[in-house]
Amino acid sequence: MVAEAHGSAAPPATARRLLGWLRPYRGRLFLGVAATTVASVLDGATLLFLIPLLRHLFGSAGGLSGGTGLERMVDDLLAPLLAGATAGGVTVRLVALLWATLLCKNGLAYLSALLSVRVQEGLVRDLRGALFAHLLRLDLGWLERTRGGQMIARVMQDADQTKGVVSAGLASFFQNAVLILTTLAVLAQLSPRLTLLTLAVAPVLLVGIRALLRRLRRHARARAEEAGEMTALLAERLGAVKLIRTSGAEEREAARFRDQADRYRRSVVRTQRFATLTSPVSELFGGLLLVLLIAAGATASFRGGQLAPEGLLVFIVAALRIMAPLKAITQFPGQMAQALASAERVFDILGLPAAELEHDGLAPARFEREIRFEEVGFRYAADAAPVLEGISFTITRGQTVALVGPSGAGKTTMAELLPRLREPTAGRILLDDAPLATLSRATVRALMAVVSQETVLFNETVAANIGYGRPGASQAEIEAAARAANAHDFITGLPAGYETRLGERGTRLSGGQRQRIALARAILRDPPILILDEATSALDSESERLVQDAILRLMEGRTVLVIAHRLATVRHADLILVVEGGRIVERGTHDTLLAAGGVYQRLAAGQFGAATPAPAEPLRSRHRPL
Repeated sequence: MVAEAHGSAAPPATARRLLGWLRPYRGRLFLGVAATTVASVLDGATLLFLIPLLRHLFGSAGGLSGGTGLERMVDDLLAPLLAGATAGGVTVRLVALLWATLLCKNGLAYLSALLSVRVQEGLVRDLRGALFAHLLRLDLGWLERTRGGQMIARVMQDADQTKGVVSAGLASFFQNAVLILTTLAVLAQLSPRLTLLTLAVAPVLLVGIRALLRRLRRHARARAEEAGEMTALLAERLGAVKLIRTSGAEEREAARFRDQADRYRRSVVRTQRFATLTSPVSELFGGLLLVLLIAAGATASFRGGQLAPEGLLVFIVAALRIMAPLKAITQFPGQMAQALASAERVFDILGLPAAELEHDGLAPARFEREIRFEEVGFRYAADAAPVLEGISFTITRGQTVALVGPSGAGKTTMAELLPRLREPTAGRILLDDAPLATLSRATVRALMAVVSQETVLFNETVAANIGYGRPGASQAEIEAAARAANAHDFITGLPAGYETRLGERGTRLSGGQRQRIALARAILRDPPILILDEATSALDSESERLVQDAILRLMEGRTVLVIAHRLATVRHADLILVVEGGRIVERGTHDTLLAAGGVYQRLAAGQFGAATPAPAEPLRSRHRPL
């Protein structure tokens, strides 16, 4: 997990970085701001149009004493509209004008809201897409150490929360700020003294909630962490539901999830305690301001004998109307704090170095002669114990090389170095005398197919799973690969044949069926290099026979690196490397290693019993397992 130590400079830096993601939406943002600006101005105009209406209804001849410039402008604007109208006609025309102004104002507000939603969801989509693409390129070790639920939470919840920057900024803050300024301009025309009182008292509201906002941002990030943990626990336990049931652990796991859900609940309550507190605090200060304005407006010292009844009434209405945007704008820092806390978690991931990034100048990979490991070493961290040390061997094109040895010896790590899933920390691997580090990963991997014990299938159709490694393959090619993998017969027996969806992780199939789908995928890919990692270790005898038969077809004419615990599956390999403690301790053929009486002979004795295993026959001379 990425630490939270960002310091005081983090929020501005995070905000700037997040705003950078809004550049593609500049046009919509500008149009939304323009729409909300005009809507806010029209909202203020309704207050001005209210004055002549009240004056007409009250029968006042004067209005604002002395006639302010704003009032004269309104009178001049309305003069053509009201010319020649009867008393009743003036009322109707003024009411119609107010209604038309409100219609335009709300139409523009609706347009602004729609634009805001489009920008918000566009931002979330872009961040989610970038996060997922970046996760696919991060260091494999980091991905293995990080809980999947935490990564899901960052892609789903945290990316979604970042849109608060747009919703709070465009749809709320700017609109309310313009509305406040417009209303203050009207208030200033009605009574400069009361307006000054408003400006003097309002900053107290902003100062009163600053301490709340600091705590709110801290608790918002903690809440996001707890949400990630809950998602991780849920995904992990649902993926192990068979183990949970067979272990009788349902109640224990349910209690564990309830505990995690309760921790999340407490985190949400702590966050909302401060988020919700901003509203009553702002309302309390706003109410105090309103009381002061009404009390001051009723005194002669503030009215100065110049504020007419309709003017005082409009001033009070305006003061009441300014409360809602003032309250909303004081909540803006709280909304931003929560959005920025989520944005920090998103940028924590995007800031991690991508192990899979390719730079210019990498050559395309070619394979014509050999693969060579030269003193290759690997460790997961600089201060960690080595997993591999001094690994050197050569695989000539067309050879089958087997890796055997106890669990944890480093065999799978060696196989992962070849397609550059991991990078050596010492030595180098060469493909036809070209170091792998100088070759494009995409072209290196295009030369290879990997079939492992842990078959990966997607919740898609059978055809889509077989064709995954070769997009655009025809149905005929997919079926031919399935036949070669001994999978066609059982596929045609599925409810929808090749269009049957396999369920999450292919749970609708048996282990042998899943493995044959994986082999069909490798056959369709048709690579010159094949990596088999315990491809038959978890199968029953009948499934193993069918899979082994498919593997032999797949191996024909290819260079093969095979990992196996069962020595019977590798006895026909051209070269067997015995790996122990991260080193190659023995090498040779099955017969020469048995005769040497070393580690391989002890492994063979443990698997075959006291009887000496029969000598191996040539690999391609008989239809046998590997």
